[in-house]
Amino acid sequence: MKKTCFLLFIAALLFSCKQGGQRQNSKGDDKPVITVTIEPLRYFTEAIAGDEFTVVSMVPKGSSPETYDPTPQQLVDLARSKAYFRIGYIGFEQTWTEKLTDNAPHLQFFDMSKNVELIPDDTHDAHHHGEDGHAHEGHVHVGGVEPHIWNSPLNAQIIAGNILHALCTIDKANESAYLERYNALIQRIEHVDSLICQMLSGPEADHAFMIYHPALSYFARDYNLHQISIEAGGKEPSPAHLKNLITACEREKVRIIFVQPEFDRRNADLIARQTGTRVVEINPLAYDWEEEMMKTARSLERGIEID
Repeated sequence: MKKTCFLLFIAALLFSCKQGGQRQNSKGDDKPVITVTIEPLRYFTEAIAGDEFTVVSMVPKGSSPETYDPTPQQLVDLARSKAYFRIGYIGFEQTWTEKLTDNAPHLQFFDMSKNVELIPDDTHDAHHHGEDGHAHEGHVHVGGVEPHIWNSPLNAQIIAGNILHALCTIDKANESAYLERYNALIQRIEHVDSLICQMLSGPEADHAFMIYHPALSYFARDYNLHQISIEAGGKEPSPAHLKNLITACEREKVRIIFVQPEFDRRNADLIARQTGTRVVEINPLAYDWEEEMMKTARSLERGIEID
């Protein structure tokens, strides 16, 4: 009986090891790793890197890149990465880049904001904790820079070029493959830009929109739109500011208020009830950059939400 149980234990252990090995191979864990800060940057990087690298994000889905703290396991995993691609000025990077460098001194860091024409932002100067104690209601944009550079087809092309340069630097042997994939990505980005231009040039398209956290500054600049932020200096709006926002909605003929899943939408709903505007949830931190850009544009095309 003891011998039978022992043999069954060995068989189960071997099966577990085999399954574990299969899972590891299916994830491509034997490939070199590139770590990026946010999911949209993972999207661009994977589009150009192809199967040459496994790309992982430091800030997981549903977390704010302004306030996120990496787990101990992430710091351990980071030491195995070949390179780190930072988006530029997001809060996580401002807080953690030096610590990450100390933790993995061999790691090559590449800044994807290089050559991007940055929008100044000196309004977000302090963290603000709401009644629920969550720090996500206020943000620190260190260095006076609006950090959401990826929410722009024009910037996306520059980011793609920076990714291409970084990949060719760390893996010159596959330069031609990276260049081919880069060209394909640029064509897709240009196509998205062309479609958005058509949608927002129509007679029914909105020229102003409201948003809780101003993550679409570069999108608004690309397409000559007016972004009105509900946040005031990175904090919840005061009653006086809410009154001004309601007036601005009516004056600017705003029909859409964008909200993001990581933020409280109560003030957006309040303004919507007072003005008859529609609240539309978007996710500028989603992996599928093209889908999010198109959803945002479609919402503004006729002032309606597109599922």
